[in-house]
Amino acid sequence: MIDPLYALSGFAVGMLVGMTGVGGGSLMTPLLILLFGVHPATAVGTDLIYAAITKTGGSLVHSYAKSIDWRVVRRLAAGSIPATVITLSTLSVLNLKGEAASGLITLVLSAALFVTAFVLVFGEKIIAGYRARVHAVEPGRTEFLTVVIGAALGVLVSISSVGAGAMGVVALVLLYPRMPMAKIVGSDIAHAVPLTLAAGLGHWVMGSVDWEIIISLLAGSLPGIFIGSTFAIKIPERALRLVLAAALFVVASRIVYDQATTASSVFTAFTRRAVP
Repeated sequence: MIDPLYALSGFAVGMLVGMTGVGGGSLMTPLLILLFGVHPATAVGTDLIYAAITKTGGSLVHSYAKSIDWRVVRRLAAGSIPATVITLSTLSVLNLKGEAASGLITLVLSAALFVTAFVLVFGEKIIAGYRARVHAVEPGRTEFLTVVIGAALGVLVSISSVGAGAMGVVALVLLYPRMPMAKIVGSDIAHAVPLTLAAGLGHWVMGSVDWEIIISLLAGSLPGIFIGSTFAIKIPERALRLVLAAALFVVASRIVYDQATTASSVFTAFTRRAVP
């Protein structure tokens, strides 16, 4: 059964994704945690499956337009898939429903949101300045660094579901400064499909995926993405990105504040017990 509140949230996130191109992970995961009170591990696992489904459509579009460099995708996946397996194995040892895993997820998530907000505001200037100064990177070094970046994205996405979007694009631009932006974006989206799918399936095996939430989110987000993409050309993208960056900064700050408050309460309770 479709939950109207989840569907409405999916529609809102889909609209923003359609208008800005920013991955839904940076929006959906904190929304599930802060607004709906979903456990961080379940929020991440649910969003990963949701992202794999939605990004598959985007990947097909880019494939049809021939705006994917499959060599880059393979290099990224060579690092991200093994890193995802190792990361999920580590999380399973920590117990995803436990406090340690929950604290790690929220810590990495808040850091990823801060970085994403920074990239949204300053990414274009960084890319323009870098491309003006650097014309090429040594091929052998580029291939190795692409695998390393893929591994870093695998760890980040497996823990927080954030990172395969804005951060992935900037990393690819730094490694392939002469590659057309359309191919950068297309390759990043194509790589996000196996990455989020592998990480999502891993979370599913560990019991941290809620399929009812996914169905409700998709019911709202798919039409939201379509409508957002339609109106994207009519709304200043720069203004939208600044608003989105501000929202991500506020959300990340709230997550950090909640974690600090919880840690302070635990510490206070512990000291009261320890002191006679």
